[in-house]
Amino acid sequence: MKCSEVMAKLEELSPLSFAEGWDNVGLLVGSREREVESVMIALDATDAVIDQAVLAGADMLLTHHPLIFSPQKRITADDFTGKRISKLILNDISYYACHTNFDVMGMGDEAAERLGLEERSVLEITFEDELSQEGIGRAGVLPEDMTLRECAAYVKEVFDLDRVKVFGEEGRKVRRAAVVPGSGGDYIRSAVNAGADVYISGDIGHHDGIDALEQGLAVIDAGHFGLEQIFVPYMKEFLSRELPMLHLLTARQQEPFWYE
Repeated sequence: MKCSEVMAKLEELSPLSFAEGWDNVGLLVGSREREVESVMIALDATDAVIDQAVLAGADMLLTHHPLIFSPQKRITADDFTGKRISKLILNDISYYACHTNFDVMGMGDEAAERLGLEERSVLEITFEDELSQEGIGRAGVLPEDMTLRECAAYVKEVFDLDRVKVFGEEGRKVRRAAVVPGSGGDYIRSAVNAGADVYISGDIGHHDGIDALEQGLAVIDAGHFGLEQIFVPYMKEFLSRELPMLHLLTARQQEPFWYE
């Protein structure tokens, strides 16, 4: 099938119109006419991921985070972005990114589903019409009352994480939660307004964390990669169901940093 047919299916799931204005989503490298038999799925288009795609003979690379954000005046091997783009072109790999449009139409619900949130609502509304409200993150009720320590252990379990960072007293009771996979510092006020007891996100800085506590909101920072890695199995399951003729590959990726 053509790359354009894979794109059409991805855009049924997460229409490009739901992406933030600053974002860069869709087909970023290659031809929509490219014949596609195999797709590699990853969170980021790193050197290692692109090398894996080349070695596996993938026809298309699908990532969550776009490789290209700012305008490119030249494509050369003198910088890492140009080098990666050149390698994709030289190996005839079409490259597609599904970022904030997937955050709105996919990621939020998947994270909430994994947490078992009930009475679910959109945390930060970015689109609204007479039929629905869509946006970033979700708020809802956890399956049962928990202490903050128990909730942290639960987050580690459902997202398969080794560790999380927690702001708040470990014995405090939490029941209503808000979740934003990725970088969630900008949505703390929305979590407070939603009446959440605990906010589950990533990239929460020192000041954001203590400010959240001052507003009565505990925080579990599960990491940017830690929560958004669900993109890969989600997309593999979606494409295997919708386009079963494709050969789907998943890149080997892990947290880009480590702890001493």
